[in-house]
Amino acid sequence: MTRRFTAHVWREGDLWVAQCLEVDVASQGETEEEALKNLKEALELYFEPPIPEHVPEVRTVEVEVGPAA
Repeated sequence: MTRRFTAHVWREGDLWVAQCLEVDVASQGETEEEALKNLKEALELYFEPPIPEHVPEVRTVEVEVGPAA
């Protein structure tokens, strides 16, 4: 799935900073294009689904619930 995000780009000292306005992700680069490319990579990593190191053990619990008050 492809999504479109808005980036705020500005120069800070010798570097360019690119910040996504919809998600709290930012990156930087020596050029504006590099900052945007790095932001794209950072966003792809941000949205990459986590891979668990081990499968969690799942159990069920039965609870007796009285009538609602």
